Amino acid sequence: MSELLCIDDLTVVPAADERRRLVDGVSMTLQAGRTTCIVGESGSGKSLTALSVMGLLPPTLRRISGSIRFQGLELTGLTNAQMCDVRGKRIGMIFQEPMTSLNPVLAVGFQVGESLTAHLGLKGDALKRRVAELLERVGIPPERAGSYPDELSGGQRQRVMIAMAIACEPAMLIADEPTTALDVTVQAQILALLAELKSRMNMGMLFITHDFGVVADIADDVVVMFRGQIVESGPVDAVLNRPQHPYTQALLDCVPDAEGRKPLKPIDYAWLNEAMA
Repeated sequence: MSELLCIDDLTVVPAADERRRLVDGVSMTLQAGRTTCIVGESGSGKSLTALSVMGLLPPTLRRISGSIRFQGLELTGLTNAQMCDVRGKRIGMIFQEPMTSLNPVLAVGFQVGESLTAHLGLKGDALKRRVAELLERVGIPPERAGSYPDELSGGQRQRVMIAMAIACEPAMLIADEPTTALDVTVQAQILALLAELKSRMNMGMLFITHDFGVVADIADDVVVMFRGQIVESGPVDAVLNRPQHPYTQALLDCVPDAEGRKPLKPIDYAWLNEAMA
C-alpha cells in the first residue's frame, strides 16, 4: 500500500485569538485503498482537519503550524490557483449537507460536468456521456441530469454529490458526515456505494462521522479526536473493542445496544477530566 496523505503537527487557531487551538498538533496518515474514520463530538476538530487538507479554511481561521503532504506534494505551500488543480481532480470531497453545496438554479448534470470540463477539458457529447455514466454509477437514471436539486430526494442529492466528488477519479475522497441527514435505509445504500467505489477505484477515504455504527461498517482505521487533539488511533477492531483512552471508552459507553436494553449514558466530563489528568 502507498501512502496518500500525511498530516504532521497540524494546528489551526482563530485569527482573532491564537491562544485557542481548535486543531492542536494533529498528525495522521492515510493509505491508498483504505478508509480512515475520524470520530469525536461536534467541535472536536474533525471537519477543520479536513478543510485544512482541502485548503478551504474560512478567513476567520488560520493554520499556524503543520505539514500536509498528498502523494508527496506539500499542500500548505500552494497558492489557491494551484490548490484548484488538486481539488476535484486529485482529491474529492463530499460535504455534510448537499443543499448547501449544490447550486439550486443549475441542473445537477451541469454541476456534475463542471469539474470534468475544468480538469479534463471534456465538452459536448463526450461530456454528456461521461455525466450519464457517473449518474448511472451512483444509482441515478441518466435522464435526471436535467433535474434541479429541489426536484430530487435527500438520498438522490447526496448521490449527486458523490458523482461530483468522484467525477475525475481522484486518488482520495474526503466524506464529511455524508449520511447524517439520511434515513437508515438510504444511509446503508450510500455507505455500500462508497465502499464499492473505494474498492473499484482503490481510493483512500477519509470519513468524518460521530456514528460508531458507520465506523464499524466501513473503517479500516480509526482516529479519535477530543478538544482538537488526537487521543487514540489504530485499526478499527482495536479501537472499538479494546479502547485505551478514557475519552474513547466514554464515547463507546454512549452507544446504545442493538436490543435497546442498555441505558443511554452521557459522558461524565468531571470523571473524564480526572481520568485524563
